[in-house]
Amino acid sequence: MVYTYFIMDNQPPLQPTETAQQPPISPQPPTETPHKSRKTLVILVLVVVALTAVLLVVLFNRKAMAPNTSTTTQSTNSATPTKTTTTAKVDGLQLDPAKNYGNKYADGLLPVGDNKYVTDAAKKGYVYSCRANFVPTSQAGAQVRGPWFTNNNTQWDINKKASVAGSITWTPNISITIKDGKRIITTNDLPDHHTGIFPVAKSDPAHAYDGNPNTISSQSLAYTLAASPTYGTPQCMGGEVGVMTTGSALFNGFDAGGRDAGAWEVQDSCDGHPQNKGEYHYHTLSRCITDQSVTKVIGYALDGFPITGPKVGTNNILTTDDLDECHGIISEVSLDNVKTTTYHYVMTQDFPYSASCFRATATQPPGRPE
Repeated sequence: MVYTYFIMDNQPPLQPTETAQQPPISPQPPTETPHKSRKTLVILVLVVVALTAVLLVVLFNRKAMAPNTSTTTQSTNSATPTKTTTTAKVDGLQLDPAKNYGNKYADGLLPVGDNKYVTDAAKKGYVYSCRANFVPTSQAGAQVRGPWFTNNNTQWDINKKASVAGSITWTPNISITIKDGKRIITTNDLPDHHTGIFPVAKSDPAHAYDGNPNTISSQSLAYTLAASPTYGTPQCMGGEVGVMTTGSALFNGFDAGGRDAGAWEVQDSCDGHPQNKGEYHYHTLSRCITDQSVTKVIGYALDGFPITGPKVGTNNILTTDDLDECHGIISEVSLDNVKTTTYHYVMTQDFPYSASCFRATATQPPGRPE
């Protein structure tokens, strides 16, 4: 910027000191210099102000037009969300944050979901299966009905169910990033919590009901999901639902024989176990996921929609009755460090436990569900 300095050469004359009388001074004609200089100064100041304003506008526009080179990423150690956004309104079942949904299964008695599947259209409380290619019961895993079944085998008591003994820790390796509109999740499938000892030892009381012979082993799983899936009509599903932020896979509510996996199969104290390829997975909500809030994303389905817990508040817990036919609802969740209103699936205590159909087109799972 150029600075202009103004020097006024029409200053009033110095006053003479008081001395002897001087000869009279001839009167000088008046001039307009003071008024003219003041006017000139005002004009010049206005010109400088105008030029400064133009320069500031140019600099501001240049900054605003600069390209945005930032990228969006997410990892398992993301910071606390600080921004809020609301997506375009999605038609569908909406969560009422002010409603008390109650605590329907506070006593631990859950309905048994054996053979609750459909193949022609989605139905609340049923898995909308693309193929009902279940194996015979003799090959399904657990061969003995545990003593936790009750009420003519229509219910099972989660508080009485056996679990596989042991507490083994692992080294998980999970990465969650977003690139070109895709959410890319890579994991070795080993959880960030302890597991039981598999194969189930014969000395373990759980072996009497489910002697799972499989061993947990590291996998190489890569999920490429839609980062912004489009909500639509229900679509059928296979045996895998998606992946949890613990690093391990999530399968649907059935065992290989079409029975309620939560009721029949014996998992460890974190509600997981391995299948025949060593892939550790869940069928139900893991008790080792400590934050089970409905606003907390704890996994992603194969169609890209997030998965949350069921807890709205104290003794205010969502169940299958409170969700739509795909086991989902629309509400605000913390997604990629931003509070976002979106459709999401909800893990519940009761069957079918997680997504029972997909609201968007699902990708093929990298693992092999049992």
